[in-house]
Amino acid sequence: MVALLPFPVLYVLSDILFVFVFYVIRYRRKVSFENLRNSFPEKSLREIKAIEKKYYRNLSDIVFEFIKIEHISRKSLNKRMIIKNPEILSTLYAQGKSVFVAIGHCGNWEWLGKKLALSTRHNAYAVMKPIHNPHFNDYMTRLRVRFHTPNLIEYKKTLRVLAKAKDVLNAVLIASDQTPTYGESKFWTTFLNQETAFFLGLEKIAISLNYAVLFFDIQRTGRGRYEIQITPVAIDPGETQALDITNAYIRLLEDAIRNNPDNWLWSHRRWKHKKNA
Repeated sequence: MVALLPFPVLYVLSDILFVFVFYVIRYRRKVSFENLRNSFPEKSLREIKAIEKKYYRNLSDIVFEFIKIEHISRKSLNKRMIIKNPEILSTLYAQGKSVFVAIGHCGNWEWLGKKLALSTRHNAYAVMKPIHNPHFNDYMTRLRVRFHTPNLIEYKKTLRVLAKAKDVLNAVLIASDQTPTYGESKFWTTFLNQETAFFLGLEKIAISLNYAVLFFDIQRTGRGRYEIQITPVAIDPGETQALDITNAYIRLLEDAIRNNPDNWLWSHRRWKHKKNA
């Protein structure tokens, strides 16, 4: 029923949700504040609190925008999410190149899976980590495969699935800014002024399968309005040196966050693992 409501009504509900989440239950306020303070030590307390408040307003909007996927039309989605330089995708398709679309949890990353499938002739995939709650996982899976795209890949099976689909030109959406677990291959670097672990899977699979790597910077231009700038990371990954792709992705993501700090997922426990541990 909520998904059937028009966007103006959804954003009224979002304003109500913001008050409840930010002031009443204070959802992960401590986590978000510490993440922001550690990431931007040069900013004043007043600036940090302003970013934090704007972030929670954005988060409330995203909740309802996720729900809206159940009834949003292709036309509306295309109108609300604009890729500024889509010719890069069409050029790579013409060259017979499959691509990884590397993103961070910026803007509306769930809408991007739909937009990617509508914007390229590539076969669209999205790499996902299952959600622990099975009922919520089933709900999100249903939203993600609406329009029958993108196809979903469990992150641990990415190489196996794509190796079997090597005869098809694919565009694979992957958010590589999540926290690796202790047993996963990872690379430590300074990110937002903190020692941070990143997955190496994107680089390893791109080189193994010869997938071009593109960074999609998703920026909010208004409520329910997004623009995407594509930046090539590695068109021929086999010609790169070790960690070139990973480092380039990290720097592009960091620049995107610094330019619009309220646009990233600050309530995620991104730095729960420490390098010394």
